[in-house]
Amino acid sequence: MKLQISILVSSLLLAMSASVLAADTSPVMDGKSCEPPKYPKAALMNEETGTVTMGFLISTDGKVVESKVEKSSGSKSLDKAALGALSQCKFKPGSKDGKPDQLWAKVDFVWKLE
Repeated sequence: MKLQISILVSSLLLAMSASVLAADTSPVMDGKSCEPPKYPKAALMNEETGTVTMGFLISTDGKVVESKVEKSSGSKSLDKAALGALSQCKFKPGSKDGKPDQLWAKVDFVWKLE
């Protein structure tokens, strides 16, 4: 009997945790609020391409507080250009436990030649 009760309690706690997690939302970039990064001349001449993954700490008012490259595109100039341009963007703030909160957002930017 004890085993069944502890499994039921564990299942209820897991369900409650899942509902709390569902109330958390990540910040979302407002693509209309910023200019896309410009291809650095040297990277363009060298035909450099790649995807840079960045992290942005977003305040409750949607502004970037801190930014960092999480995974490089393989080109420092492409990484720097993407980070600089996208740090100027506005975000829809995230929330934790249903309240606005300062949270990290992950953004990928793909550099490709057309």
